[in-house]
Amino acid sequence: MKIAVLMRAVPDPVEELEIDGEDLDRDFLGFVLNEFDDHALEEALLLKEEVGGSVAAYALGNADEVEQMLHTAIAKGADSANLLGEDIDAVDARSHAGVFVDALSGEGYDLVLSGVQASDELEGQVTMLVAAGLGMPHMSVVVSVTPDGDSLSVTKEYWGGITADYRVNLPAVLGVQTAREAPRYVAVARIRQAQESDALESVDMAQPDPTGRIHITEMRLPEVGEGAEMIGGDEAAAAEKVHEILSAAGVV
Repeated sequence: MKIAVLMRAVPDPVEELEIDGEDLDRDFLGFVLNEFDDHALEEALLLKEEVGGSVAAYALGNADEVEQMLHTAIAKGADSANLLGEDIDAVDARSHAGVFVDALSGEGYDLVLSGVQASDELEGQVTMLVAAGLGMPHMSVVVSVTPDGDSLSVTKEYWGGITADYRVNLPAVLGVQTAREAPRYVAVARIRQAQESDALESVDMAQPDPTGRIHITEMRLPEVGEGAEMIGGDEAAAAEKVHEILSAAGVV
């Protein structure tokens, strides 16, 4: 099975984020692999171990942000890694998907795995946009992928913890929420070995078409309110207080 994994770098959530006009102040900001993409990579490696084949990792972002995570993917078991562009100006799902589609078109992948969403955009649309661009069926919010002959048995999660099992014919694009197993640990020594290999390739990519893109006009911290009013007393007293609040607001 020939598998591609789509990966994105996101700001490290442990960093103190500061806003600089229309964007985060990225001068001293650390970046890590998007958590959902890490699960997509793990699922790809599990499938490779079960049925054979190859795993290719594709990462979007500048070299300083993504080279480390691509080398880590190689150390974990990916056969190749591709850095898409040195300075791609892509901030929304449509732009991300366009770059990935350009990179994957004509490569003949049986399966494309992506994280269900990225923590810095939360649109959750990359999977279906890539699928549409490649002309493949897709399924998102996937929590399990297992081989089933020439197809895959895929478990999708719905609201309220409800899950459903599907048979998915290949080729296909899946948006992974969680892998069957936690993303594997890899020793620093193996990452250093990957850095010395020639498995990482830098691919020149054109800037995404700006048509239909989202443009950030302003970024600001949430406004601080007065806080919540805690209502005490028994049920009758609490209900009466709620009624007073709603009446004062003109709701009832």
